[in-house]
Amino acid sequence: MEGGAAATTPAALPYYVAFSQLLGLTLVAMTGAWLGLYRGGIAWESDLQFNAHPLCMVIGLIFLQGNALLVYRVFRNEAKRTTKVLHGLLHIFALVIALVGLVAVFDYHRKKGYADLYSLHSWCGILVFVLYFVQWLVGFSFFLFPGASFSLRSRYRPQHIFFGATIFLLSVGTALLGLKEALLFNLGGKYSAFEPEGVLANVLGLLLVCFGGAVLYILTRADWKRPSQAEEQALSMDFKTLTEGDSPGSQ
Repeated sequence: MEGGAAATTPAALPYYVAFSQLLGLTLVAMTGAWLGLYRGGIAWESDLQFNAHPLCMVIGLIFLQGNALLVYRVFRNEAKRTTKVLHGLLHIFALVIALVGLVAVFDYHRKKGYADLYSLHSWCGILVFVLYFVQWLVGFSFFLFPGASFSLRSRYRPQHIFFGATIFLLSVGTALLGLKEALLFNLGGKYSAFEPEGVLANVLGLLLVCFGGAVLYILTRADWKRPSQAEEQALSMDFKTLTEGDSPGSQ
């Protein structure tokens, strides 16, 4: 790192990150396996169009969103600007993939003549998507778009972090609601008979919970936060000196 020695990485952090990635990749693979083995696979121009919805949502709003949140823990010594760009790109990839999933389900419902937005899952899903889009838009305006003052960014950062973790948690909960809804629709009374599809989907639900828990645990460990670089500390101290009259050494 320029301007100082690179901060050491906490010994346990790489293992927790690796574990979270193993959970996330297994989650994506098992979602694909569930859709392929029991739901007939995915094809846009057919009755299988609906199956693009759960796969896109798991990839976008669960796996990619979770990884976007971990960027600042994984890339601890890289330039802040580079880390910000990667964080923003992962979020926009997640947003685009989630949008494809939304289009898939609404288009499928239109073709079949099904009602839209009547279930708790659909209400929560729209809420999550709107919040996620607004969070990305405001985050881009404050942290990536040139022009936002240091003061403004500093005041908004805690809210950005809180809402980022909250939206991720809501995404996991909404995915669990959708999974349960799909099982009840597809299996009905057979769900209670320990059908193989039901068992596989239950394991999928546990993976959702475990991946979400692993990501949130890594995020909430205060000693695993990305350390401030020399230039960031200088900016912070200069700002404090200008606004509060403190000396840089008082921090």
